[in-house]
Amino acid sequence: MQNKRFAILFVFVFSLCSQFSQAQSTDAIQTYIARYKDLAIAEMKRTGIPAAITLAQGIHETEAGTSVLVKKSNNHFGIKCKENWTGESVSHDDDARGECFRKYAAPEDSYRDHSDFLKSRPNYASLFTLDPTDYQAWAYGLKKAGYATNPKYAQVLIKLIQDYHLEDYTLIALGKMKDNGDLAKNAETENKNPSVVQVKNNDEEKNSMADTQNKTYVMPAVAKEVTYPSGEFKINDTRVIYVKAGTSYLTIAQQFEIPLAKLFEFNDIKPQEVTGSDQLIFIQRKRKTGDHEFHVVQQGETMYDIAQAEAIRMESLFDYNNMSGNMQAAIGETLYLHAKSPTTPKLFNKNSVNASAQVYAVDNSMAKNEMHSKNNFIFHTVQAKETVYSIARKYNVSAGDVISWNQLEDRDLKIGQSLKIYR
Repeated sequence: MQNKRFAILFVFVFSLCSQFSQAQSTDAIQTYIARYKDLAIAEMKRTGIPAAITLAQGIHETEAGTSVLVKKSNNHFGIKCKENWTGESVSHDDDARGECFRKYAAPEDSYRDHSDFLKSRPNYASLFTLDPTDYQAWAYGLKKAGYATNPKYAQVLIKLIQDYHLEDYTLIALGKMKDNGDLAKNAETENKNPSVVQVKNNDEEKNSMADTQNKTYVMPAVAKEVTYPSGEFKINDTRVIYVKAGTSYLTIAQQFEIPLAKLFEFNDIKPQEVTGSDQLIFIQRKRKTGDHEFHVVQQGETMYDIAQAEAIRMESLFDYNNMSGNMQAAIGETLYLHAKSPTTPKLFNKNSVNASAQVYAVDNSMAKNEMHSKNNFIFHTVQAKETVYSIARKYNVSAGDVISWNQLEDRDLKIGQSLKIYR
């Protein structure tokens, strides 16, 4: 009986210590963000390196400013001496004993050297062709370029960015958001009482997004809008353009001298006249594997969205993740883009707690039916000689929207038919 009581007491004390340690860690991270966010923003304005990535690296490499290395060297990014370093240095055990690390007079020097280090080395050059708001691509790009030996390095950065809303500081640097001084405070409040989803870990080595079985993860934020360049560019080494709603597929096919049927095939869609929304259109067959190893499903994303954003064929995306037909992966699930997933991801459930914020719909051709969140709409009664396109122009919406909102199987309308139009 005495041993049983001792065991219960031990578990209770251990639980309290774990909770205290976690609170300490969160407080340390918030303190680090508040102290160094302005440096990260300034460096992004100077060099283009996303502030979110810089802060996440700083937090991870320094254990939120508490590591032995940072305390004795002001080295916030774990940069070793390398062959061209002529400044001060310290000895520190890392991959091997007594390795040479750079030492700085102040944190500002470390932040500046980190930016210059990435800008000056050819193996990181491809990072600067990425959209600065695509923190996942930057995280995986850093790992791929050899920044760290930890196989989970990219996932660690991504989770820090999502948990502590570090992407906000990238948007501030870009002038797309104002810093009201409460960002870190708001993030701290949310991290103490987060909305959570359960992610089941079936194989720790294959699914490096999870560290323990049935681990709780913070719900990812809504996917932010990406700005694509004008004209032809490449995603995953595949030629693509970004077009506005209402663009003729025939015009695209003629411009790039591609058979119209092939254009539809390249983009995993059935034949149609015009694009239903602003979207990516590939003018070359997409790859069987993605440029990234994984994709974390964001709110509002369909499987088609993900296939287009990652430039991967729909059939490959479904095959890698043991999915088919109209299946939709749930928010926060990790999709495999290079190899077979050990299990099928959790599927989107319209009855879940997030149903009010999501509407997923994919037709048999696996084409995109956009999510529409507006609640204000009117009914339009079809008049003689009116078409889907004339009605769309009348209300300054796309033909694809009219078709999607009313679940039209074709574009043939009947006089007197009632159509729902969102305003």
